Amino acid sequence: METENLRTFLLVVRYHNFTRAAEQLFVAQSTVTNRILELERAAGVKLLHRDTRNLSLTEEGKLFAEYAQRIVELEDALQSTVRGGERQQRLGATNAVYEGMLKEHIFGGIAAGGRFRVTLGHSAELLEQLWSGSLDAVYGYQAVRRAGYSCTPFFEDELVLLVRRDKNAFPRGVTKAELRKLPCAMCNFSLEEIGSYLRELFPAGQVFPFEVDNFNKVKDFLAAGLGYAFLPRGIVKKELEEGLLEEVAPVGFSRMKLKSYRVCRAGEEERFF
Repeated sequence: METENLRTFLLVVRYHNFTRAAEQLFVAQSTVTNRILELERAAGVKLLHRDTRNLSLTEEGKLFAEYAQRIVELEDALQSTVRGGERQQRLGATNAVYEGMLKEHIFGGIAAGGRFRVTLGHSAELLEQLWSGSLDAVYGYQAVRRAGYSCTPFFEDELVLLVRRDKNAFPRGVTKAELRKLPCAMCNFSLEEIGSYLRELFPAGQVFPFEVDNFNKVKDFLAAGLGYAFLPRGIVKKELEEGLLEEVAPVGFSRMKLKSYRVCRAGEEERFF
């Protein structure tokens, strides 16, 4: 069996979707389909239940996925050893934590001779990859308790209201009532606590002029001078320092503290930032 096909299969399992797996691999969806069919022919069993709406593993597929993961990990470890080097640290992070703090640590580590492979995504998905052995450590906003794993505070940030400096109509701060009348972009963070905080600030059913699940797109909205938005301060450090964006102080309500955590296997804490 080709390892490339095994990697493709594991991506399909991760995303429960052929199209997303194809996008990650930069290949056509038909290529992904053919690789899965090749694996099923080689294994002599059906690995996936699939129809137009759902995709799930067969019982044989569940067992196959466990062995496929081990084979891929062994190949990665072998290649790293043969190349005469230290194995890459396989790190997972949410976009906000990566941009806000982790990126600086990684670049410093690379300058010192370290090797890293970074996967960006939502905390829940990344933690599943940690439990399965696909990642060595995860950096995100979710604090977890799990036997055999260590969860350590990484850094603390704040969710702040931002606007392009020349568009700030509230240099002395904004109240909740004023905030609700402003053109605000909404970034759909997966963290439940952020959702609860924002729901308290805006009325139920509020329709925003721009809503997206990628904070970089929200930064584009702000840079264009189209309105206001809440983002973690850490991911707009450069824009604040350069004077492009400006924080708007809250009046009558508080900024939300954002605590991020590093999760890794117990006993391996010293390996990571």
